Order: sequence, then structure tokens, then C-alpha cells
Amino acid sequence: MADGTLEGALGVYRGELAALATAFCWTLSALAFTAAARRLGSVVLNLIRLLMAFVLLSVYGWAARGLPLPSDATAHNWFWLSLSGFVGFALGDLCLFRSLVLLGPRLTTLLMALAPPIAAVVGWLWLGEGMSVRGVAGMAMTVAGVAWVVLERRVPTAGRAPGALGPPQSVSVAGVLLGLGGAVGQAVGLVLSKLGKAGYDAFAGTQIRIIAAAVGFAVLLTALRAWPRFLAALRHPGGMGYAALGSAFGPALGVALSLVAVEYARVGVAATLMAIVPVLIIPFVILVYREKVSLRAVAGAALAVAGIALLFLRS
Repeated sequence: MADGTLEGALGVYRGELAALATAFCWTLSALAFTAAARRLGSVVLNLIRLLMAFVLLSVYGWAARGLPLPSDATAHNWFWLSLSGFVGFALGDLCLFRSLVLLGPRLTTLLMALAPPIAAVVGWLWLGEGMSVRGVAGMAMTVAGVAWVVLERRVPTAGRAPGALGPPQSVSVAGVLLGLGGAVGQAVGLVLSKLGKAGYDAFAGTQIRIIAAAVGFAVLLTALRAWPRFLAALRHPGGMGYAALGSAFGPALGVALSLVAVEYARVGVAATLMAIVPVLIIPFVILVYREKVSLRAVAGAALAVAGIALLFLRS
């Protein structure tokens, strides 16, 4: 009976569980990509991570499905998933990485916490997805907890290591607009993914999204005449190692799990659970960077967990 109950619970909440697994993967990829970006540069890293993820997904597709490429996808899958990849990966990530430069990770991550409510509104307008009062309360608590944790992060400017987390000297209006663009891109990309997946394999669907985004970044590198930097980055063993680790947990496994999440859970709920990355990073910051975490950060994490509990207690 217990095993049956556990199996039933896993089936009922597979969307939410996939979203939490996505957040964990994105936490690991964020740490790896931070180290890689310091060595390779963010624009070049975007294309490298997509290409690495595509190779990993191709190997998986060949082993699991006998198809290294998404050759069995329908025109419907190709259209919506390609659009999702261009909006979410290319445009959204382009805005996100530029906002990180202009605002720093604290304010940018705070703006990205707006993606869940944006996704919920888009899902309601486009897909007709409703949400109960309990669901709205859970989403609000989770976003508030994430925002509370992100706002608590403070790193003194003096003596700070290059690339360390911390606020910039001033707030840029362009950075705020780009951060909002990143949040909108992530939210709309999730909704488009739900439209395009339609029962299709999540990993193959992620390949389609990556193809569209890679084309977009290749055009950008051509426009910026950055191909020499791209080729030089390929010869950097340390940076490529971190990029490979981040690609495995980010654009490959993490994004594939996000497609599973939006298929079996409401878009707003899935996006909210995937937005707890700043909370999940806390243990890694303590263990890896030996940073002290205040009671305020712990309280924010507790609030986010309480919101997650409400999201799971659905009828």
C-alpha cells in the first residue's frame, strides 16, 4: 500500500517534481557557468553551452530512442519549439546576460523572479489555465521568499574578487529593461514549450529549441565579428570544462526537465518552482565559498518552501 501510495504521489506531482529537479540542475549550472564566463566571456559562452548541450542530447537520443536527432518531430513540434527556443534561449538569455553586466546578479535575479507571475498570466490568457486561491497564495509566497533571499545578498565592493556576486555602483534603466526582457522571454518560452511539446519526447524537444537558439547566437556572433574569440575559447581547457559541466545540468538535463514540468503542471506553478534557484544556491555558497548566511536569508528560504508546500497541496 505504501509503495502504491508513493508511486501514485509521484505520478500526480510529476510536473512539480520535475520543476524542482530543474531548479536544482539550474543551480549547479549557474555555479559552473559563472566560472566559465569569467574565462570565456558571456556571449561566446552562450553558443558554446548550446552546442555542448546539443551533443549530449544527441548521444542520449541515440542511446534511448535510436534517434540522435529529432527527426520524428511533427511540423507542429518544430514550429512551436523552435519559436520557444528563439524567444526563451536566444532573446531571453541575450537580455539576461547583458542585464547581469549592467545590474549585477542580485538585481537581475530579482527581476527574473517576475517570470513566474508573467508565465501564469500568459498561461491564463493564451492557454486558459486557471489557478486556485491556494495556488496564487503559494506562488506569491514562493516569489516573495526568493526575492527576500536575493535582496539580502550583499558583497562589499572593496576587495571583492573579480566576477563575485554584488551590486553595481548604480542602477541602469537599460539594465532593468533588459532584466524584464529576460523574465518575459523565459515566461513566454515556457508557454510556447507547452504548446510545442504536445506529448513529444522532452529531450528531443529540447534539441529543437537549442537548434533555433544556436542559429540566433551564430547570427549574433557574426554581427559582432566575435568568431575569433569563439575559436580562442575552444582552446581554454579550464573554461571549457566548466562550460561542459554547466551545459550538462543547464541546457541539456535542466531544460528537458522543464519541458516535463510544463507538460504535467500549470505553467505558473512550474515557473514558480523553477524560480527558487537563489534559495537553493545558499548551501553551495556556504560550503564552497564559506560565506555566512544571515537569518534574513534563512527566513526567505523558509517562506519559499512554505509557498512550495501550498503549490503541492492542490486538489
